[in-house]
Amino acid sequence: MTSTPPLHVIRSALATTITALVLTACGGSESAPTQLTPPRDTVATVPTGPVVLTHLGQGTAPERYSAEVWVRGTTAYTTTWGTRAGARGNAVKIWDVSANQPRLLDSVIVANATTTGDVQVSDDGSIMLVAIESNPNGGVAIYSMADPRAPQLITRTTGGELQYGVHTAELARVNGVLYAFCSIDPANGVPARLVVLDLSTPSAPRTVWSQQMGTPYIHDVFVRDGLLFTAEWNDGVGIWDIGAQGGSVAAPRLLGRARTVGGQVHNVWWVQDPVTSSKKYLLVGQEGPGAIGSSSVGDVHVVDISNLAAPIEVAVYGVAGAGTHNFSVDEAQGLAYAAFYNGGVRVLDVRGDLATCTASQKTTDGRCDLAKMSRERASYVGAGGVPVYVWGVHWSASGLFASDMLNGLWRAAPATR
Repeated sequence: MTSTPPLHVIRSALATTITALVLTACGGSESAPTQLTPPRDTVATVPTGPVVLTHLGQGTAPERYSAEVWVRGTTAYTTTWGTRAGARGNAVKIWDVSANQPRLLDSVIVANATTTGDVQVSDDGSIMLVAIESNPNGGVAIYSMADPRAPQLITRTTGGELQYGVHTAELARVNGVLYAFCSIDPANGVPARLVVLDLSTPSAPRTVWSQQMGTPYIHDVFVRDGLLFTAEWNDGVGIWDIGAQGGSVAAPRLLGRARTVGGQVHNVWWVQDPVTSSKKYLLVGQEGPGAIGSSSVGDVHVVDISNLAAPIEVAVYGVAGAGTHNFSVDEAQGLAYAAFYNGGVRVLDVRGDLATCTASQKTTDGRCDLAKMSRERASYVGAGGVPVYVWGVHWSASGLFASDMLNGLWRAAPATR
């Protein structure tokens, strides 16, 4: 475990003095169109070197630190973090992204918030969920999206298990029911825990499962096909059955656990490739200490989950002087977009066999090094030569969007094979 704590643990001090610190958050996903590419589960063929993604536009937001990003159709939403020049992270910004240049339309101000973390719109477009990381005013805010550009508050939770701060909140539908998976910060001697809310009635969220987990934090989750993956910092990645093999959301069953090299497990993405039919790899983000605008630490780890009871790390990717934060994957193309803070956005080819490589492509401990395997396909660091600190990235059919703490919302052309 690093001696430097992640940012959400020291956020109360940062509300008044923000200099060098560690950051944490999480990202979202969007379904991908079908891509007709023939290769099976083999080592991928890639161009001679990574390219720079084409810059399309920037929406500036200089008065607050930008945090997470979510895009649905022609509208994007970005949250805000901490305190910048006296402005609290209590705003969710609403952007028109129908053109290349993101255009700020409005902001939703969340009452009694100092940091708004995750933002996500439900799969049916009916509600928006916002995580509030503000001890003792933590919780979630749920908005009606009858008008996607004018969200209306349905409810804002107060007190209870969420009060110490909801670090991330992920929407997922399991067996037709919409749930919010809320990662709760440790505070006031109360350990971190995961709380799952049933949102069948959005105005009255109902807790269906709550369990202490993570050493010392639970940072994020990923839910798919009846499996729940939990990012539990130094406890690694937990793999839970919540409907795949007899378990349920109200009574999850732990199937296995993966402890990646270095710990600090922050976020997870289970890659499912519609071309190769592979479902064997998890992408795991590691977050170490960093300083806003200048440095960060943390690698992307690849875990083989062919055996859910005995997952094993097989590969890694890192950027010198920069650390990863959140992912978004274009599964039809087999391309993963990773936010790398001061390293911008890196695009990785995650199609095919990630566990087979030559001796010269391995790390000293035997894992495959995706960089040495020429798996880095592209990069993006904004435009104009300004420093960036990319918190979140969101791939969608309409474009690639990156939320930069320092500069607002960037838009770039997605990578292609």
